[in-house]
Amino acid sequence: MARSQKRSVRKPSGGRYHVAIKKKKRDLARPAAHTMLGEKRKKIVRTRGGNRKIRLLSCQYANISSIKKRTTEKVEIEDVLENLANRDFARRKIITKGAIIRTKKGNARVTSRPGQNGTVDAVLIA
Repeated sequence: MARSQKRSVRKPSGGRYHVAIKKKKRDLARPAAHTMLGEKRKKIVRTRGGNRKIRLLSCQYANISSIKKRTTEKVEIEDVLENLANRDFARRKIITKGAIIRTKKGNARVTSRPGQNGTVDAVLIA
C-alpha cells in the first residue's frame, strides 16, 4: 500500500468522505527519514522537477547557535532528551525539528528539518 499526502477517506466521526478525484502519482509520499543519533549517513533523493533533497539518516554533530553571543559552532550531540513529535522518538534517539538535544554547550532545540535539509541546526535554550 502506498503512502499518500491526500486527506483521509474517513471523517473524525467515522463516516466516509465522498472522493471526487482518483489517486495520482504526484500525491505519493515517501517514508520518514527518522534521523538517528550515530555516525553520519546521508541519502540523496530525487524530487519532483529533478530537484534534490538530502536525507540525513544519522548524525553525531549539530550546528549550535547562541543568541546572546551571536555565534555558531559545531558541537557533538550527547543525547536526545525530548521530542514533541512523538514521545517514543526520544527513547529511540530520533532527531526531528523541535527535539531537545543535550550537548557539551548545554541543552538546545533543533530548528532545522534533518530529514529534508541534511543538517542539524539548533539554538541553545537559556
